[in-house]
Amino acid sequence: MANTKKIENKEERKKVKRAARKKAAPKPKRTTPRGSNKKKVKKLVRGQSKR
Repeated sequence: MANTKKIENKEERKKVKRAARKKAAPKPKRTTPRGSNKKKVKKLVRGQSKR
């Protein structure tokens, strides 16, 4: 992303950012599903807190 700290005008900053986003290489597809390394919660007995 382009450094837009020095640009005061909001519209101008938006234009610069948008142009930088268009120029950037597209992100690769995910190899692992999203949230795959999240902590899994086991199903516990009814009434006990899970977290």
